[in-house]
Amino acid sequence: MTFLSIVTGCFNEADNVTELYERICRTFADELPGYAFELIFIDNASTDKTVEVLKDIGRTDKRVKIIVNNRNFGHIRSGYHALLQAKGEATIALASDLQDPPEMIPKFVKKWEEGYKVVLAQKTNSEESPLFFLVRRIYYNVINRLSEIELAKNVTGFGLYDHQVIEDIRRIDDPYPYFRGLICDLGYKQALIPFTQPARKCGFTKNNFYTLWDLAMLGITNHSKVPLRLATFAGFGVGTFSFLVALGYLIYKLLFWSSFQLGTAPLVIGMFFIGAVQLVFIGLLGEYIGAIHTQVLRRPPVIEKERINFD
Repeated sequence: MTFLSIVTGCFNEADNVTELYERICRTFADELPGYAFELIFIDNASTDKTVEVLKDIGRTDKRVKIIVNNRNFGHIRSGYHALLQAKGEATIALASDLQDPPEMIPKFVKKWEEGYKVVLAQKTNSEESPLFFLVRRIYYNVINRLSEIELAKNVTGFGLYDHQVIEDIRRIDDPYPYFRGLICDLGYKQALIPFTQPARKCGFTKNNFYTLWDLAMLGITNHSKVPLRLATFAGFGVGTFSFLVALGYLIYKLLFWSSFQLGTAPLVIGMFFIGAVQLVFIGLLGEYIGAIHTQVLRRPPVIEKERINFD
């Protein structure tokens, strides 16, 4: 019997994890009777009753395996660590907020059986805020243009990954990966399955501006050197422009020595403009240095508080 792993991260999802478990079980019973599975929940130090609910489920179903983190290590590190624990012939990653429909799993498996080692759900539409969905699409287009490799657009990581892909990820041993980019960087042929992302039923999103910004910068710093080169080009451009303006002022002053008066406004504006450009690119450089710092530290993705049902 083919054995699959299903991995999902959770943080304060007490209202959703039971329904997620039931829908996964029902999907396998109805559409994938020839498959066995393990369901790995990794909890990022929830402050509600998520862990209690998971333990109740785990007591009655030993296929449910639970990792509880010592603290909230962020959804990138936590989800990545859970993937590395999977033992299945293929691993399916999905979110626990029910915005990744588990009913799509049979479609993933069918494509995997056809020979695809990576099967990704592609979000072609969403029931979330239209503005938020538009911003996401713009970001995916921008990062795809900047990236040195072809990145799949409008994918969140929801999909299926062959065990060979998971083994490659283990060998790479990146402590803080941009997972979507890493999967594309491996070069495996991908199957994309379009879907409309449903609205969240219970609770609220745990992402905020900082976590989204961190993810956006991670995608850029891990897969593109274009911003660094833009900084260099901008420096040359601003320097050349400043030289030409200064030369023009000098010529104008020599021609109209007595009547031409240089005001302070151009000086102040120029200083603020150059200062702003410098701060932007110093911040950008800091993002790259921060990414290097994370790699050098080589800290483990998470520290576990406890494991349940892994024996």
